[in-house]
Amino acid sequence: MNSMSEENTNTPDQEVTPPQEAELPDAQVEQQDPVARLEAVLSESQDKYLRLVAEFENYKKRVSRDRLEQSKMAGADILLAMLPVMDDFERALKAGQDSVTNEGVQLIYNKLKSALESKGVKPMVTVGTPFDAEIHDAIVQAPAPSEAAKGTVLDEITKGYYLNDKVLRHAQVVVAI
Repeated sequence: MNSMSEENTNTPDQEVTPPQEAELPDAQVEQQDPVARLEAVLSESQDKYLRLVAEFENYKKRVSRDRLEQSKMAGADILLAMLPVMDDFERALKAGQDSVTNEGVQLIYNKLKSALESKGVKPMVTVGTPFDAEIHDAIVQAPAPSEAAKGTVLDEITKGYYLNDKVLRHAQVVVAI
């Protein structure tokens, strides 16, 4: 039986040679795959790095822009608190009881106005302009004197102001309907 078992193991059907030939091309493919895989990983890492650098640059620009905007709007609360004083001076000038008092009020008004303008505060021009909800508060609606005047500002109850081209206080207006 030994001779028979030896014969069975040496038969040409059971040779190991064909599988070894198949392993050689696989070995070359395996060597190419790690290189391609590493190149893909490198490319992906470079892409992530470039995106991170771009994101960081955008962050720096955004922070710089926010700081600039914040410095422009610094003190807006104080300037906003000064606007009612400005309104009172304008009312006092309109009332103008005697010339000596009126001159003193005019001098103080001019100083306050120039101080506010130096800080970037500018009055809005509203009468006769189309109503804009972004800058106007409609307090009263009145009948339009003509068809063309519909939707425009007829009168200004409280003056509006800009601070560096942003609305500091909305103008309270009468709108034609």
